[in-house]
Amino acid sequence: MKNRIVRAVAGTFILISLLLAVKVNVDWLWLTTFVGANLLQSSITKWCLLEVILGKLGVKN
Repeated sequence: MKNRIVRAVAGTFILISLLLAVKVNVDWLWLTTFVGANLLQSSITKWCLLEVILGKLGVKN
């Protein structure tokens, strides 16, 4: 369940930041970059802050 939530949150942030970049200001693409970099870091280190937070909230894997 945690993996699905992490992917859903990451995908939502990416889509929202892309929409904001088109409609508001291109600088919102930095949020897309940040989310992508965190996904890459998570795949290498196998550590994700959102998974830790979800675990403390009682979400099962």
